[in-house]
Amino acid sequence: MRKNKTGFCILYGLFSLLVFALLELNRNRIAGWIVAAVLLAEYFLLRKRLKKPVQRVLVFLCLTALLAANLFVTVGPVRLRPAVAGKNGGETGIVTVSDGQLTGVLTADGEVEVYAGIPYAAPPVGELRWQEPRDPEPWDGVRKADHFAPMSMQPRNSAIYDSLVRIIGYHDFRISLQDNFREAVSEDSLYLNVWKPAGAKENLPVLVFIHGGSLQTGQSWNGDYSGEGLARKGVIVVNMGYRLGVFGFLATDELLAESENGTSGNYGLLDQIKALEWVQANIAAFGGDPNNVTLAGESAGSACVSALCTSPLAKGLFRRAIGESSTTTAEKPSHSFRSLDAALKAGSETLTRFGVSNVAQLRQIDAGKLVAAADVNHHIAVDGYVLTMTPYESYAQGLHNEEAILHGFNSDEATPFILFEQANLKNYEQKVRKFFGEYADEVLALYPASTDAEAKANWTSIYSAIYFSHGHHCWAEQALANGIPAYEYFFSKDNGAIGPWHSGEMIYCYGNIPEGSKLYDAADRKLSALFSDYFVNFISTGDPNGPGLPLWEKSEDGSVLMELGDRQGPTEDPYLPLYDILDRMYAQPD
Repeated sequence: MRKNKTGFCILYGLFSLLVFALLELNRNRIAGWIVAAVLLAEYFLLRKRLKKPVQRVLVFLCLTALLAANLFVTVGPVRLRPAVAGKNGGETGIVTVSDGQLTGVLTADGEVEVYAGIPYAAPPVGELRWQEPRDPEPWDGVRKADHFAPMSMQPRNSAIYDSLVRIIGYHDFRISLQDNFREAVSEDSLYLNVWKPAGAKENLPVLVFIHGGSLQTGQSWNGDYSGEGLARKGVIVVNMGYRLGVFGFLATDELLAESENGTSGNYGLLDQIKALEWVQANIAAFGGDPNNVTLAGESAGSACVSALCTSPLAKGLFRRAIGESSTTTAEKPSHSFRSLDAALKAGSETLTRFGVSNVAQLRQIDAGKLVAAADVNHHIAVDGYVLTMTPYESYAQGLHNEEAILHGFNSDEATPFILFEQANLKNYEQKVRKFFGEYADEVLALYPASTDAEAKANWTSIYSAIYFSHGHHCWAEQALANGIPAYEYFFSKDNGAIGPWHSGEMIYCYGNIPEGSKLYDAADRKLSALFSDYFVNFISTGDPNGPGLPLWEKSEDGSVLMELGDRQGPTEDPYLPLYDILDRMYAQPD
């Protein structure tokens, strides 16, 4: 009997731990924890009075149902994320911008001022859905810019899924009672954030950052690319929310006719341009130099940067460009880009999908339902207004906005994208032939495989080159042809988090490795200091080099990169022979 009681206590203890683990992963309110504790205790006491096994089973099933209901009923409320996590250093002085006065908050140590949730455009809702961004309404009094605005409308995963991603992918999940809420999502998301060194400043260099997320997801408050790290080194950092998915990239003939500029399909880019215009008009109030602005982005954000480098609307709004792990500069961009005809076709299909015949009816549909159409409406297009030609064609004609480029990619970009579609010896050749067609034999000769491990590694490299690094090689060649100084990196540092996977470099170059994190060691912190110094120098002068730093040579033809990993120095691009095949393949007519 004692043995049975011990076994039950062990199993019940494990069950209770599972319940509380789910509450933590799901970011439930404290009330949910209390309810779960009471239910678990009540069952434990009640079980002693239940004599028949069937009674115990039925009551346990009832307990499980109640615990499951509690998991959903007490899920954390929707809140705005504070500009400074935890205790902040108090309120800043008043800053006057074109639409009113505002205050921000200081970091706990008082070294950085953060101004979050500043409107740079009118809410794109109602009749303004799928229109060019308008000026925001001025406000009276002093606005408290102490919380980030809602993230733009986007598909959402469950909190449990997101928590598991942090555990399995990033290894940095933290048990806390301070995050038991869900971040707000809204169409009303055209707000920007400013990080600056504390105190009165003048003529500081400015970085404007565009977040990634396949033009479908993402937000402005991610800690990896927070502006705090660079602000501590004397740079003012601005980032923004912009319209995503169907809200940012829907194109229809009706919208083209409705627009006074004859545009449709690039609302997300228009938002980014509007934010850049806001920076030109207002950044001096924070101590920034509007004549020394660098535009940066990662992944889809970098694709936007490369497009804006050739947009006539963005001319004069920035001087330099930083692109991380994506571009739209190849003759046939691998992602984030499509023809206007393709965009219009997808727009027509979207109308049919929602059972409407015109845009007015589509504007009546709840945003929460429309967000599902992000899967076919998340690409930049040549609309004749934001982009008058493809970036490839623009560079070929010598038309561009930037005077210097710093860009690059990571050594293991592809792994997170093919986790569930990895190659093995059985399917490797089929995958290569499906993509490369008549060029497949050349690729298989470059990347032969005789084991599953070789097939897996080869396909990861090929996928990385196709979807990420080839575009950077094209950008380097275009920079050379146009006399634009270009500096290209190859990030290869492994660590306890995601390492050199896609986006793995950001926490380094923006100087945001958490002080107490055990996922990074002294070598990681040293590399971050170096990488962020290169960024600061480039943002300031257009040249990453400076006293005490290893020389970063210009990228003369895209063949030699600056490796930033366990070693720092020049290295040959590992994909050069494959680029030659891709260039010939993309040059073929469709």
